[in-house]
Amino acid sequence: MLSLLLGTLAGVLLGAISGLVPGLHTNTFAGIVSAAAVPLSFVFGVEGICCLLVASMIVHTFLDAVPAAFIGVPDADTVLSVLPAHQLYLAGNGEEAVRLCALGSLWGFVYALPLFAAFFFVLPMFQAEIDWAIGLVILTAAGLLIVFSKTPAWALLLFFASGMLGIFSMRFSYFASGAFGAGEVLLPLLTGLFGIPVLLHALRAETVFAEQKFSGLFVSKKEVLTSSLKGTAAGAIVGWLPGFSSGTANALLAFHKSGEYEKRKPRKYLIATSAANTANAVLGLAALYAVGRMRSGTLAAVAEFPLPNIFLLLAAAGAAACLGYLLTVIFSRAGQYASRMNQRHLSAAVLVFLILLTAVFCGPFGLMLLVLASAVGWIPAKLGVPRIYCMGAIMLPVMLFSFGLLQL
Repeated sequence: MLSLLLGTLAGVLLGAISGLVPGLHTNTFAGIVSAAAVPLSFVFGVEGICCLLVASMIVHTFLDAVPAAFIGVPDADTVLSVLPAHQLYLAGNGEEAVRLCALGSLWGFVYALPLFAAFFFVLPMFQAEIDWAIGLVILTAAGLLIVFSKTPAWALLLFFASGMLGIFSMRFSYFASGAFGAGEVLLPLLTGLFGIPVLLHALRAETVFAEQKFSGLFVSKKEVLTSSLKGTAAGAIVGWLPGFSSGTANALLAFHKSGEYEKRKPRKYLIATSAANTANAVLGLAALYAVGRMRSGTLAAVAEFPLPNIFLLLAAAGAAACLGYLLTVIFSRAGQYASRMNQRHLSAAVLVFLILLTAVFCGPFGLMLLVLASAVGWIPAKLGVPRIYCMGAIMLPVMLFSFGLLQL
């Protein structure tokens, strides 16, 4: 019992580190834990290691809101929540933005629990039909996003430009090998598309921050519950469908026929996207047990071990969710300190760190991808097109793969 508790707490620590450090992801630590499985098993046992991995995955979905809000650097799950969170921070509401994300993630976990049973017992019977329809779902979602854009032509161009870059990076991902072996191409790809342009803009601009203050959450309880439910539904879809990620769920949540929902109602959008991220992680666990499919690198690492009782991992996930919420609320107060720092120096330091991180984990190929993705990521600001269409880097390759038109 003690080893399970220690494993869960160690996972909370790793998830907090990966969530707070820009560019890091739980998949990075999952690879390290997998490589060190033998010595770690003497400390935590096999079940304890699985609890560690699951706990780190859950906590990461809470704390990744902190760098997204205060620095403007995303990971694969927060690429589309960066803009509204960072804008609230610039307006002096950084603590509120992070607390909204924490609340959304917590409710996303709660709502995901009853869905877990349905996914586990019902959906495996329809898996063949689901696999066949995945490409059509992505095509419909992408089509709606582009058609209802204020500038459909530019949106389509940006979607395809980022999509071709995504195809290139995934098709030749075996070149992304750094100091620790095979790299993760999503690190340079998404950092370049969504993070580097924000940092470069901060280096050039003289950013003026409003005084950071927290006067409560400017959303009603009903809005919290409905937005969380909406986000959980999106997270449920991508948590089961092969090839989808939380970033794709966020793209679905951003769709609104009047355009730019994430700008018009940023608080509700942050709650929804955070709920989607956490629900996706929880329901990905159901997919692993029900049909043996790994929706993330962390779950792939869990699958390398004899799978423990599913209720054990759910208990570890629940404890991690509670601790992740508390840690996120604590770190939400960091905005008042970050706003006092020299933003150019901070942006320069983060930029250098991300370049070094890419070099270490992805090598020369990763650095080339980072440059190319940054060039594409600079386009939205120049054209006045929402950055959401850069999600073509993920959506287009998966769509073509599901139609059998692309081999990854």
